[in-house]
Amino acid sequence: MLSLLRSIVFALAAALITPPYAFLALAIFFLPPMTRYRIIRTWSVAIVWLARIICGVRWKVTGLERLPAAPSIILSKHQSAWETLAFQAIFPPQVWVLKRSLLWVPFVGWGIGMLSPIAIDRSQRMRALKQMLEQGRARLASGFWVVVFPEGSRIDPGIRGTWQIGGAWLAAHAGAPVVPVAVNSGELWPRNGFIKHAGTIEVVILDPISPAGMKAEVLNRLVEQRVEDAMLQLNGKARSR
Repeated sequence: MLSLLRSIVFALAAALITPPYAFLALAIFFLPPMTRYRIIRTWSVAIVWLARIICGVRWKVTGLERLPAAPSIILSKHQSAWETLAFQAIFPPQVWVLKRSLLWVPFVGWGIGMLSPIAIDRSQRMRALKQMLEQGRARLASGFWVVVFPEGSRIDPGIRGTWQIGGAWLAAHAGAPVVPVAVNSGELWPRNGFIKHAGTIEVVILDPISPAGMKAEVLNRLVEQRVEDAMLQLNGKARSR
């Protein structure tokens, strides 16, 4: 019952601050992309802060010292909406590869659209890969990291989804390091659940991988194996604290 009450308060607080941020995001369209990002990301930081204060959703990050100095490609497990918010507080300035339809979501989608995402149509596979490469190279060159969730959508804890090759393909062709990331957020912030549970989400940043001389398929399998191996260590830990 306490978790439900906290989740209701959190939802109300998030609903109050989101529309003003959406209009702010639209109002600053004329600013450079990096400036827009630094302003709009404060919404994400505020939301995860509210989740911590109201719902008790804390987090712990391991491996920050492993991050490369240059903009890189993050290939991460995806269990919850939490990481799409918290990653902006954890990692350097970033853009996401996401499905284009997300930009149509009122308020939140408007803000996302101002963050220079790589918004693709997944039904057009070859066109999507070409777009990902062209825009990914441009974003990396301008100082942004690129975040890709290879499973494509949120996956329940303990489930292993199908890893799509797009992120590894971008890394292999752009020559950017890959940073594998494991996260167990779904145990506290379920993908289709309203209730947020108190506990500690763990984000594990694994050793970066150079794509030099590696085919995208091989790179994708390597990253998948490392992330899934790390997930075996994280499963069930979020609520055990």
